Amino acid sequence: MKNIGKYISKHKLDLHDISNNENIFWNMGAEVLYEHSIKKNMGIVGKGGALVVETGVHTGRSANDKFMVHEDSSKDNIWWGKVNVSISEENFDKIHNQILNYFESRDLYVQDLYGGTDPSCRISVRAISESPWHSLFIRNLLVLPEDKDLSDFAPEFTILHAPELKVDPKDVGTKSETVITINLAKKLVLIAGTSYAGEMKKSVFSILNYLLPERGIMPMHCSANIGKNGDTAIFFGLSGTGKTTLSADPERTLIGDDEHGWSDSSVFNFEGGCYAKVIRLSKEAEPEIYATTSMFGTVLENVVIDTNTRELDLDDSSKAENTRAAYPLTSIPNTTEGGVGGHPKNIIMLTADAFGVMPPIARLTPEQAMYHFLSGYTAKVAGTEKGLGKEPQAVFSTCFGAPFMPRHPSVYGNLLREKIAKHEVTCWLVNTGWTGGVYGVGKRMPIKYTRALLHGALDGTLNDVEFRTDPNFGFEIPLSCPGVETSVLDPRSTWQDGNAYDEKAAHLVGLFRTNFKEYEGHVDDSIIAAGPTL
Repeated sequence: MKNIGKYISKHKLDLHDISNNENIFWNMGAEVLYEHSIKKNMGIVGKGGALVVETGVHTGRSANDKFMVHEDSSKDNIWWGKVNVSISEENFDKIHNQILNYFESRDLYVQDLYGGTDPSCRISVRAISESPWHSLFIRNLLVLPEDKDLSDFAPEFTILHAPELKVDPKDVGTKSETVITINLAKKLVLIAGTSYAGEMKKSVFSILNYLLPERGIMPMHCSANIGKNGDTAIFFGLSGTGKTTLSADPERTLIGDDEHGWSDSSVFNFEGGCYAKVIRLSKEAEPEIYATTSMFGTVLENVVIDTNTRELDLDDSSKAENTRAAYPLTSIPNTTEGGVGGHPKNIIMLTADAFGVMPPIARLTPEQAMYHFLSGYTAKVAGTEKGLGKEPQAVFSTCFGAPFMPRHPSVYGNLLREKIAKHEVTCWLVNTGWTGGVYGVGKRMPIKYTRALLHGALDGTLNDVEFRTDPNFGFEIPLSCPGVETSVLDPRSTWQDGNAYDEKAAHLVGLFRTNFKEYEGHVDDSIIAAGPTL
């Protein structure tokens, strides 16, 4: 093999049993990776400089193709079931050997990176891919080491990424020709049969979600930012609920938009970049993110482009509803240096309520916060995962990120409860979904109202207004907020038919209660009592 690059680690690919007759490109920057992507017909340059690529049939995560290896060191700590599906060590090894053989005759791109901005909590990750644009993606998303550290970089975990390789499900025990699998004992991630780049970064998130709780660190699927007075805020929520949009606030500095840890000393970003949805992105509502779509270094997935003028059409969903921009944090003007903030003063739990029942904001008790954290109610937006239709689907995803939680949800819930109590954090539930009726009848909550309510919560304005108690969910809802129509704060009043609202609210309460039954044996009575009642 021919190792090419200025920053080549002395711990080379023989460490991973890779033998290769082609070129190995080490820690290449955007310029080289652009050039290689274009030469290989994997992407074109959009107006302004972003690299525009397509991910093929997989335009979102393949949740049904993700597996955890059933091995002795971790098997007793994994929350096995529909989220964490097991694969045998034997089948993992078969897939591993197929990828090693596949890599022998292909150029490979290596990136040596960190998962985590806090040096005391991070892991070193090596991503090895056949694709130059995927190499740029993971370079954008994880944390770059200093140049001086690359020559002696020794990876703790390794990702072998072969998007064009299809496995035989009958031979290796998978459900399809696609596989994403993690072996915690071998510290190895295998990805094959999908070009959706999000699988790479979510694998690192899953690993940190397994490792950090043993050290008392709370891993979180959240965004985070800091106010002018140094107050940190955390935003929990699934894809499409507004984590990236709402945390990119001109009045606050961004720590990160998706994945963080909460240690005894800080809230720290797992990543060095952002992976933002850009479908129907508005320059007026989201100027910082919009600007990244025309920046050199950004990777745009499945965005429609005019090949003659290179103009982008962010409103066109013909290739995918889940169009994405992957860019380094340095592309956002107001980011926090080092990706670290203090203990949070406020926690925001975001939901996109497809039923139009939830209020635009509600204040939660610590017990209610744990209940809603374990429930993780939202509506998955079309295209976020393979197989979803055009309309959102109301779902419960525990911890606002069940697909990435290897341990039982109560592990994360108890950690969160302890930290909320210790640091006296105020918790809020914010609905960025529908108002005035169910999806298809009502309308999406205006982002200007959501921002006004968040500013009121974060700067303390809402602490001085009167609240009412919701009869179904028991949480407190403000009666007024500057910049928000009073009627919007009462979701029932936005419906033309109040009785229809009551029926839908009762239905949603029933869904919450049914969903929470699987957690009742893992929490005390005060958490169960904090849930909604008919």
